[in-house]
Amino acid sequence: MPVGPYFADFACREANLVVEVDGSQHARDTRDAYRDETMNRNGWSVIRFWHIDVLQQRKQVLDTIVAALDGRLDSKTITLDLKFFPAHSNEDHL
Repeated sequence: MPVGPYFADFACREANLVVEVDGSQHARDTRDAYRDETMNRNGWSVIRFWHIDVLQQRKQVLDTIVAALDGRLDSKTITLDLKFFPAHSNEDHL
């Protein structure tokens, strides 16, 4: 889905949430970090999962997406199998 100058794997415009499913080529991709930051500054939250987790741990992945949509996942999170970058709020720019 087009999101600004980027193309998201999945996006929910109502919730301004981008869901990316990444392969190993994204492990240390600095372009992803810039892309995430750009989307965050423009009001989009970004959540990234490894493709293997989407295939093998689908329920957990879906539960995590629902947690982000419900506001239960609302702070920056970086683990081995998940990255979540909430959108910057207006207070972040003050």
